[in-house]
Amino acid sequence: MAQITLFLFPAIMAFAAASDLLTMKIPNWLTGGLVLAFPLVALLTGLDLSTLLYHVLAGVILLAAGMAMFAPGWMGGGDAKLLAGVALWFGLSSALVNFLLIAAIAGGALTLAFLAMRSIPLPAFTLTWDWLQRLHNKKSGIPYGIALASAGLVVYQDSGIGRSLISLAG
Repeated sequence: MAQITLFLFPAIMAFAAASDLLTMKIPNWLTGGLVLAFPLVALLTGLDLSTLLYHVLAGVILLAAGMAMFAPGWMGGGDAKLLAGVALWFGLSSALVNFLLIAAIAGGALTLAFLAMRSIPLPAFTLTWDWLQRLHNKKSGIPYGIALASAGLVVYQDSGIGRSLISLAG
């Protein structure tokens, strides 16, 4: 069971990044799965009640922050929910701080890359690729879920949950 749960978070992050890249959407069932899997992981890793509450508090705080960024259009709704789901897994810890820092840097780099890509025309053979046309459109947003998922993957193995699952699976 520990081996399966060890790879659950990375699998969800990879799928979220791919989904955001290809569709500019992160499905509710995906972030819901991230949230619903957390109690199982918390039970499996033996989180005590106070630590569990800090994880829930991190998720609630970042859901509020994400929704505050969604309201003026600075972030997509799926990104805001993914942010909260990742925070739930990392809790109020240095892993969450590292995640937020890496996500901000990766998001900035991603934004600059998209602005550069959107300033040059696409090759003719890509004109039938709907997903690429959507990404290239200057009126489209930035698929920030890629930055969030990447940061989550970088930090996961050093998070409390990640280390506990690695220990249990080992």
